[in-house]
Amino acid sequence: MSKNGYWFYSAVARRILDAMDRGDNRIDISVDLNLSRGTFGLCGDGLTLDAENRLSREELRRIEGKENRIFHLEDGRLEVLEARGDGYYKLVPTDQAPLLEISGVKMHISKGVNPFESAGQMAAQVVKKGDRVLDTCSGLGYAASAALNLGAREVVSVERSATVMELRKKNPWSQRIFGAGIQLVHADIDDYIRELADESFDSIIHDPPRFSLAGELYGERFYREIYRVLRRRGVLFHYTGNPHLLKRGTSFTDHAAQRLREAGFTKVVKIVELMGVTAYK
Repeated sequence: MSKNGYWFYSAVARRILDAMDRGDNRIDISVDLNLSRGTFGLCGDGLTLDAENRLSREELRRIEGKENRIFHLEDGRLEVLEARGDGYYKLVPTDQAPLLEISGVKMHISKGVNPFESAGQMAAQVVKKGDRVLDTCSGLGYAASAALNLGAREVVSVERSATVMELRKKNPWSQRIFGAGIQLVHADIDDYIRELADESFDSIIHDPPRFSLAGELYGERFYREIYRVLRRRGVLFHYTGNPHLLKRGTSFTDHAAQRLREAGFTKVVKIVELMGVTAYK
């Protein structure tokens, strides 16, 4: 995983170029996607970061011209944090933590809140100090990080996509998940959950891809597995996505809530601002 290096995106590159055009010899910027700030030297044709890493004016213009991309510079090598395979995966900059986008679909709540904060709000619905937590669809690991910050004793974090797992190694906001307290699992949660012991988790965060991409993770059969692995009085937070009406008076979230009740959950509560539900065993 990359603990070193520098990260840039269009707005930051534009600030650097403007400063160079003014003839400034130093600039104060964030080079780790808004986690911290530092002061770096400018000369007529580039930005100097350290003895091995600098960006020329031409490279800065390239970064500036690529909206909604994040560039990583390490050991003199500049790369875009994106990958193509079974889809087009990329990290997208925000005012704070980056979000993950797959084939044009954002994998986070991002409107009005940064993705790290929204994941933290989801975790806070269910995670208590000392909990053993299952994070079913880990993505960039923001919910798993939040669970640790809330005092979880252990988080089992499951992610199916090897591409996502590689991208998050180069995301400075994901680095907490590579430390103590988190078990990272590369698996399809629909299969992996069947291997888990009954009543082995105190809380579960279930933030699956949209229904059209992973409909099985919204079904009663899968919900029964979640119910099985939760301890008595355990709690699930389930992000269902922006609820759209199926017919008058009902929504996608309402239908998911009904399936959770049919799977055994005794109390299901809509959390409108997080586009999901909490369900209690």
